[in-house]
Amino acid sequence: MFWQTSRFCIDLQTPKVMGIVNVTPDSFSDGGLHASRDAALAHCDKLLRDGADILDIGGESTRPGALELAVDEELARVLPIVRHAVTLGVPVSVDTYKPQVMQAVLDLGADIINDVWALRWSDGENSTTGRDIVGAHGNCGVCLMHMHRNPQTMQVAPMEGDVMPQVLLFLQHLAEDLRGLGMNKERICIDPGIGFGKTVEQNFALLGQQAALLPLGYAVLAGWSRKSSLAAVTQRSLSTVATLDMRDRLVPSVTAALLAVQNGAHVVRVHDVKETVQALKVFGAMQRHRG
Repeated sequence: MFWQTSRFCIDLQTPKVMGIVNVTPDSFSDGGLHASRDAALAHCDKLLRDGADILDIGGESTRPGALELAVDEELARVLPIVRHAVTLGVPVSVDTYKPQVMQAVLDLGADIINDVWALRWSDGENSTTGRDIVGAHGNCGVCLMHMHRNPQTMQVAPMEGDVMPQVLLFLQHLAEDLRGLGMNKERICIDPGIGFGKTVEQNFALLGQQAALLPLGYAVLAGWSRKSSLAAVTQRSLSTVATLDMRDRLVPSVTAALLAVQNGAHVVRVHDVKETVQALKVFGAMQRHRG
C-alpha cells in the first residue's frame, strides 16, 4: 500500500512516523513550546533528525474546549513554517479544517491536508469547502478524521454505544464521497479520531478493534500521542493531565503507537518521534522473523 500526496508517493509497507509541529500557544501537551517562528523551524529540523517520515504542522489547537482561531491568525502562524518545511525533502502535512488555509498551504507545496472535521466544516459565509479544495487539487493527500460534535462540545457529550461501527460507517461514507469526485483511493487516509468525542473505554475499544478499518482499503492513521485516555489508564488524574511532565507521557504514548501499528495502523502521529522510531525498529526486527 502507498499514500499518494502532492510531491511524494509514501510507501506504507513499513509504518511511517508523522512528527507533530504545533505552532500554537495553547495545545494540550506542548502549547507554547514551538509557538515562535524560530522555535517551530528548529523543531521541524529536530524531528527529521529524530527520524520523522512526515511533518504535520498545525496552527490551531483542537483540544477539548478550544476556541476557533481567526483565519488570518492561523495563516500567520503556519505559512512561514510550511514555506520552510517544503524545502526539507519530506512530505509536509498541515493540520487544518479551514478551506482558505488549505488552499494557501497547498499553493506553497504542502503534500497532505490533515482535517479533524474530515472536510465537513463550513463558516456559513463562504460557499467553498475543504471538500472543494482537496477535490480540485490534482494529487494532494488527505486524512479524514472522525470527530463527534466539535472541539467545544465533544467531551461534554461524547458518543454513546458501540463506537467502531459508527466510526467505520462515517469514514467509509466520507471517503466514498471523495472518490465520487474522482479522487484516487491512494490519496485518502482515515483516522478514527482518538479522544475526539469518545470516552476512555471507547478510545481503547477503537484501538482493540482498529483492524476493522483495514478492509476499507485506505491507509490508517492513529493519533494516540499524549492523549488523556493514556493518563486515565496509567492511574493519573484526568484533571491534572495538562500539568504532567512530558516524561510521564512518554512511555504510554510510545506503547499506544506500537499497539496501533500492531493492529494495522500505517501512520502514527506523535510528539516523541525519536522514541517511537526506536520502538518501531524493535517491532520491525521481530516482524521480520515471525514464522
